[in-house]
Amino acid sequence: MPIKHAIWKVSKAPEPLKEIALATEQQLEDMIVARPGILSDDWMLIGRQEITEMGGRIDLLAIAPDASIVLIELKRNQTPRDAIAQAIDYAAWVDDLTAEDIAAIYGRFATGRSLKEDFRTRFGHDLDDDAINESHQIVVVASSLDASTERIVGYLNKRDISINVLFFQVFQSGADQLLSRAWVIDPVEAQVSAAATKADRASEPWNGEFYSSFGHGEGRSWEDALKYGFISGGGTRWYTQTLQVLKPGDRVWVKIPGAGFVGVGRVTGEAIPAASFRVNTESGERPFMDVAGSVYHREFLNDPERSEYFVPVRWLDTVPVKDAVQETGMFGNQNTVCRPTTPQWRTTVERLKKHFPRWNAP
Repeated sequence: MPIKHAIWKVSKAPEPLKEIALATEQQLEDMIVARPGILSDDWMLIGRQEITEMGGRIDLLAIAPDASIVLIELKRNQTPRDAIAQAIDYAAWVDDLTAEDIAAIYGRFATGRSLKEDFRTRFGHDLDDDAINESHQIVVVASSLDASTERIVGYLNKRDISINVLFFQVFQSGADQLLSRAWVIDPVEAQVSAAATKADRASEPWNGEFYSSFGHGEGRSWEDALKYGFISGGGTRWYTQTLQVLKPGDRVWVKIPGAGFVGVGRVTGEAIPAASFRVNTESGERPFMDVAGSVYHREFLNDPERSEYFVPVRWLDTVPVKDAVQETGMFGNQNTVCRPTTPQWRTTVERLKKHFPRWNAP
């Protein structure tokens, strides 16, 4: 059903705030550029009013920590359905952009700045040219949404076209104006849906096997994960929110970027923040952070947005980092967790089962 917000001022007799319209949608675009967190704290803006080869103008472009591209279109005077059609047309152009094209776009957006340097500063790791624009999302920003548009968005996502709508409203509260937002599709689902790369576009039914990227050496330790039974991610919501996809009983194959696959296990619980995660030790159950062999974003221990999160896992079969399994053509992705629906993932799992013969241990 169409999304609609209402806000009341808290009092003995609550008073509804009046919904108003912004003077111009340009005002919203300016606010997003000034505070990109209105869209997401996990994206970095790289382009504005970029002209496509078809003559259209893309309102905003952003890049995610895995170097995927986010195309953002404001509805302006279009119907939501027209805005979605236009965004898909622009996405066809974005799909063909090279690493050099995207660097040039950023150069026009942030004159004199380096995309690679700013990406490193923003996300804490290097920008891999081979990963740039291997996948993308479409986001339409709209102040109204009808049931037909909602059905279209749902249908496209079921067909592995990652598109979302950020619905916003503005309310008057005295001399202040308040902006509210709501996503049509859970951003976690949108991130998972966008995980397929260009090389993996051929889709097939999901094989039920989860993939996880574990950042060994980036403030966490595979030896800890083996000893205490977990996978983890942290630093921003982008790295932690996909951990929520995992449920007890799920099987997950773990890869260390730059090394290869190091283990397979069964999930035994849901994602837990670092401050609450406890493990069994020789001296009994203790807070993990008291025995951790690495930092695990300790500085964000009390910040629910940036804290490390842990998913407990019972390991079925593992290898040390030096024996990690990596063969040509094996699946890889920088999302902490994803559920790939590509032939490459199916064949990767089939090959991994030979390297990890206890993959289905009881």
